[in-house]
Amino acid sequence: MRTIQITLAAIVVGVFLLLQCVFVVDQTERAILLQLGKPIGADFGPGLHFKLPFVQNVILFDGRVLEYDAPAAEIITQDKKNMVVDNYSRWKIENPLLFYRTVRNIQGGLSRIDDIVYSQMREALGRYTLTEIVAVERSTIMEEVTTKSNALLGEYGIRVIDVRIKRTDLPKENQMAIYGRMQAERERQAKQYRSEGREEAAKITTMADRQRTVILADAKRAAESARGEGEAAATAIYAQALTQDPEFYEFVRTMDAYKKTMKDQTQFVLTPESEFFKFLK
Repeated sequence: MRTIQITLAAIVVGVFLLLQCVFVVDQTERAILLQLGKPIGADFGPGLHFKLPFVQNVILFDGRVLEYDAPAAEIITQDKKNMVVDNYSRWKIENPLLFYRTVRNIQGGLSRIDDIVYSQMREALGRYTLTEIVAVERSTIMEEVTTKSNALLGEYGIRVIDVRIKRTDLPKENQMAIYGRMQAERERQAKQYRSEGREEAAKITTMADRQRTVILADAKRAAESARGEGEAAATAIYAQALTQDPEFYEFVRTMDAYKKTMKDQTQFVLTPESEFFKFLK
């Protein structure tokens, strides 16, 4: 029984020592070997590796391409315009041993990336105007910032693959001023459009009134002409009738006069011998 216990204990101790002697590096990782806290090796490919138990230990770093989304920061352009730039960097640990010796860990590396990329970004953008940054030279600026940042961060075992601007914006105080100018410009345009509309309406109204006056004048002239022609025709007919039978014409005209005057209890003050009543005798 005691022999079995000793055997089991030996197996457990052996397994424990074996686990302390080996380490595994994944395809996505980079490893450095430390002995009593001092780095002694860094060239470990993916797979199983051996180390001294208790004396040596391993630190693993992510060997993939990493991304750092920097906080938005304010810069000043060549034309003295303030703008807020939001950028990100894609980077990789190129030399794990140098990376560990200089910045120790990922957080330290991000801190160096933030400082160097921001300083290069500020320097590069400061040589261009706001319009050039937004619309013309952005690719050139990004290539320049990437190249210079990569050269500086190489001292820390870091390779910068790419630096890009996600978004450019104006500071809030500038935004309010610009929005105010935009609103004033829109109001000015609206007033101009209303003024032009009123002017055009006045032209249309004036033209319509003139056309109305001309149409009424032409209609009145045509009516007067037709009335004159009618009266002339009537006069000719009356004259012709008068020449044919003057006494009958006088009788008809007198009857018409009676019809028009003797109605609604009309009262006359005339002598019986008046010429007007000769046909009533």
